[in-house]
Amino acid sequence: MSNFLAGAFDNVRRGALDAARRALPQRCELCAATSGSALVCAACAKELPRLGPACPVCALPTLDGQVCGRCLAQPPAFAATIAAFSYAFPVDRLMQALKYHGRLALAEWCAVAILTERERHGATALPDRLIALPLSTERQRERGYNQALEIARVVAARSAVPLLRDGARRVRATPPQAALPWSERAKNVRGAFVCDASLAGLTIAVIDDVMTTGASLAEFAATLKRAGAKRVENWIVARTLPPRAS
Repeated sequence: MSNFLAGAFDNVRRGALDAARRALPQRCELCAATSGSALVCAACAKELPRLGPACPVCALPTLDGQVCGRCLAQPPAFAATIAAFSYAFPVDRLMQALKYHGRLALAEWCAVAILTERERHGATALPDRLIALPLSTERQRERGYNQALEIARVVAARSAVPLLRDGARRVRATPPQAALPWSERAKNVRGAFVCDASLAGLTIAVIDDVMTTGASLAEFAATLKRAGAKRVENWIVARTLPPRAS
């Protein structure tokens, strides 16, 4: 299916879902209260954990939103990160429901959260392409879908930025990052991605649900830059904060 036809199909599907939500009032995913056409009610949305001042490169907390020391000393391949929330309760429950329990309707909520956060930061310049962080063939077969792609489809439809569906893929099925210590995650994803598409001179926004250490996103950004990308940004739903020293 061409990118044009796939995008048109996504628009039709989103329109049908919007109509269904208006016709059938929703229950909040978190508290089960009536929420109209929204998946999360206004009261719960107001209490969701947001990031405070954060490094504009990696989205980890910093004083007054300055670039963190690690990004200054060892700049990653990506240039910026927008994250809508902190990966904490109850956002973690929403992400798990999308990722592991097939609650694909949450992809739209995630996409809106990302775009709203960009507006809150005053971001106006749009990238040339969106790319969802790829899953390995084995992982996608096991799960049945790529949650990042589900989010990216909605972001593309709402922002009118083309979604690149082919050419970038994960070629090595590595152990799940969540099962590894933070210190081992960069080594785990080394060489995991390839990109056959020509991205010469393009700005790319990579869509994903959760950013933990940033190792997968950094490796993927490096892959995209080798394919010619001029700039790579991360558009993320939730950012995991590092464990506090005991």
